[in-house]
Amino acid sequence: MSLRPIDEADLGHFEALLLDPEAVGPFQWFGWRDPGRHRRQWAENGLLAPEQSVLAVRCGGEFAGFVGWRRVESMSACHHWNLGIMLRPEWRGRGIGTEAQRLLVDYLFAHSPVIRLEADTEVTNYAEQRALEKCGFTREGVRRSVTFRDGEWRDGVLYSLLRTDPRS
Repeated sequence: MSLRPIDEADLGHFEALLLDPEAVGPFQWFGWRDPGRHRRQWAENGLLAPEQSVLAVRCGGEFAGFVGWRRVESMSACHHWNLGIMLRPEWRGRGIGTEAQRLLVDYLFAHSPVIRLEADTEVTNYAEQRALEKCGFTREGVRRSVTFRDGEWRDGVLYSLLRTDPRS
């Protein structure tokens, strides 16, 4: 398994994953959005920008999904990264998400000076919570009514990992 920039051959899989409510899964579908925006962003910057970036998760040469991170301002002179993952349905439940997030953590700590990474998920997304904990993330707490999805407000769980934290 590896992470690498999204190439043109990945774009169809990438867009299909984001635009198909069944493929996205129960925790990531937030409604229809501009179907061409990701292709435009890819043409502009390869989906690698200072504020938000995406890498393909490749397994056996196949596009399995993607990991991404976005800049979160902590204070006027400080920021950290918030990261996430989305896998195609046929690649879920195999430990690939855990390993992909481990690789992303290593990448972000190696190539940026941030001290803090964070990730969040819905309180009922137990698989993602287990994956984050296996990567060394610490559960910080529940954020009430932080996400609106499928007609209702949902609570989220916030996790963090500091550069100085022990990792497995």
